[in-house]
Amino acid sequence: MSQPRPALLLNCDLGESFGSWTMGLDEQAMPHIDLANIACGFHGGDPDVMARTLKLAKHHQVTIGAHPSYPDLQGFGRRSMQCSASEIINLIHYQVAALDGMAQNQGLALSYIKPHGALYNDMMAKAEVWQAVLQAVASYHKPLKLMILATANAADYQQQAAAAGVSLLLEAFADRRYTDAGKLTPRSQPGAVLHGAEVLAQVRQLLEQGTVTTDSGKALPLTADTLCVHGDNIAAITQLTEIRELLRQWQ
Repeated sequence: MSQPRPALLLNCDLGESFGSWTMGLDEQAMPHIDLANIACGFHGGDPDVMARTLKLAKHHQVTIGAHPSYPDLQGFGRRSMQCSASEIINLIHYQVAALDGMAQNQGLALSYIKPHGALYNDMMAKAEVWQAVLQAVASYHKPLKLMILATANAADYQQQAAAAGVSLLLEAFADRRYTDAGKLTPRSQPGAVLHGAEVLAQVRQLLEQGTVTTDSGKALPLTADTLCVHGDNIAAITQLTEIRELLRQWQ
């Protein structure tokens, strides 16, 4: 029987409201997570929302990270954009520096960067975007970790990141099915999104065996530091609290 793995940290995308538009139940989610991925204004978030989210994270002693995206407020950062390497580096620095400065004003220290939406997907699918994101993190004025998708070839990413002087956080998803290649099953395919007991079963399997069951039924070894959870609605909050309780029991 496989040895148990270290407990997973729970991360959640927060601070994505802006103006009069509300996204997510941040106050309900924050007490149950370890890492808060805070929007920086390009897909969601604004100065007031960023300040409130930082204050909430400080109150609950949650580690904070920047959640930068392509400049796509209308599309919530879910649309890919053709950007040069320098454009990607600069748009990441711009957003991260904004959150970093606001965090310092509240006595908080930024810990990591997790790209959002299409920028995250492009980072994992396109070598040139990955290199640009990696360079953005490596060239920031202070060390920050980079959160990426935990995949079957994570060692390749870790080797490249180490060469650039960047530490990675490997992220798994509680509610997504994986392919045999270690990628997320596209949402367009049946069974790509897990629900209810399926989510808890996948988390338990990852904790106890260090594997997930792929869409073909195979056991895929997967090393992860953190688990992405959601706080979009009441059902998501309920699922989040169940995952947190499972982690407590496992520890």
